Amino acid sequence: MRHLKDFEFIEGVVRAGSIRKASEDMNITASALNRRINKFEEEFGYEIFERLPRGVRLNPAGEMLMQHIRTQNSDFARLKSQVADLSGVRRGHVSIACSQALLPYFLPREIARYRSEHPGVTFSVNARDRVAAERELAEFASDLVLVFEPLTMVDFEVIHASTQPIHVVMRADHPLAQDDQVRLGDALQFPHVAPSDKYAVRVLMDHAVRRLSSAKINPLIESDSYDFMRHYGTNEDLISFQFPIGLSLTPETGLVSRPLSERDVAPGNLFLGQLRGRTLPVASARFVRELVRKLNVLYP
Repeated sequence: MRHLKDFEFIEGVVRAGSIRKASEDMNITASALNRRINKFEEEFGYEIFERLPRGVRLNPAGEMLMQHIRTQNSDFARLKSQVADLSGVRRGHVSIACSQALLPYFLPREIARYRSEHPGVTFSVNARDRVAAERELAEFASDLVLVFEPLTMVDFEVIHASTQPIHVVMRADHPLAQDDQVRLGDALQFPHVAPSDKYAVRVLMDHAVRRLSSAKINPLIESDSYDFMRHYGTNEDLISFQFPIGLSLTPETGLVSRPLSERDVAPGNLFLGQLRGRTLPVASARFVRELVRKLNVLYP
């Protein structure tokens, strides 16, 4: 416990990349912060930063120390959550890294429902692509990850998994809207908007077109925002592609969606996960149970 403040200073320097910038962020003089870091290294017995011409970066000993700091911070947050729970005060914080598709409808609804019963619990929700989300787990920056098609899954412990077909989003009077399912080759003959290859929808579609010699993804517009792509169809008659958990198309929007045939494109795998081997704080663990229950109802 005696080094908690030192750990806070060290994390600040890591985030800022230099002692000078970190001192400005933490409202402490650069000389005082440097002395604090030097004193910690002296007590620790090893240097933890490599001094560079324009800043600092962790050396291997520092990387190991940062992993210890993040583990200790996580354990301490869990302890405080458990103590609060024992006293009957339902408090805590839940941090989530998620795919964009979860932001507009699913997570706001589920977080609001949870907070109606546990108003003392706070949340941080950040849109991350599948690579960044896994990195946040490993760095203890997020308790939970809810993403499509995580890339490596080295540190990823799966709590729940479900599948969803990719949907074609289009105007209600579009020719493809007459079909219950849409073939990928047919969809790509129409002008379309597509996500970049950082996102699972594009990865799955790229994989599919490699098997279909007659189909080619040729977007007139490429974007990292599913909100932008979905709404663009109300301004110009272009189709887009998205997972249904991110859709809520009412007649007022003038848009409809139809699933791509799974004969052409494999469905996306949605994974809810945490860092492998980590014990979650009470608030996060309870919220996970609610998410799993809801996902089982919506996507059994």
